[in-house]
Amino acid sequence: MSEVILTAKQIEHKLERMAYQILETNGGNEVIVIAGIVKNGYAVAKRIAYYLEKICNKKILCCEIFIDKKNPQKRITTSIPLEDYKDKSVTIIDDVLYSGTTLIYAVRHFLSVPLKQCKTAVLVDRNHKKFPIKADFKGVSLSTSINENVSIKVSSTGFTAILD
Repeated sequence: MSEVILTAKQIEHKLERMAYQILETNGGNEVIVIAGIVKNGYAVAKRIAYYLEKICNKKILCCEIFIDKKNPQKRITTSIPLEDYKDKSVTIIDDVLYSGTTLIYAVRHFLSVPLKQCKTAVLVDRNHKKFPIKADFKGVSLSTSINENVSIKVSSTGFTAILD
C-alpha cells in the first residue's frame, strides 16, 4: 500500500529552503554548480537551480551526472566539461539517499578535480547508509524499515514522495 509522504506543495517548500541553505554556504562564490544525479536527482537539481536564480544574482550552472546506479564503479560523466566546474563550489544532488552508494561515487568523481568546496543535498534521507557519507542539505529525514521503498514521482505538476 502506497502512502504519500510529501505532497508537491511540501516538496516545493523544501526545495526552496534548500536553495537558501545552498546560497548561504556559497556567500563568497560567484558561480554555484548544481550537479544532479541522472533522472530524478537531476530533476530535483533543476528545481533548486530555479530557486537559486530567483533569490540571487550569482551564476548558477546546472549539470547532470551520468552514473550507472546498479554499477557505480563504471565511468561517470557529466553534461558539462570538467573545466566548467574546476575550482568552483559544487553541490551534488539526488532525490533519495538510501545506502549512500550512488552519492559517494558521484562525490568521488568530482574530487578528481580541484574544487572550492563539495556539498551534497537530497530531498529524502532514509538513514540506511553503507558508506560514510551524509547529506549537507536535506528536505526530510525518514526512519524507514529496510523493506520499505521511498520513491520520488516526477510529473508536469511537480514532485511527490511515495512510501511503499
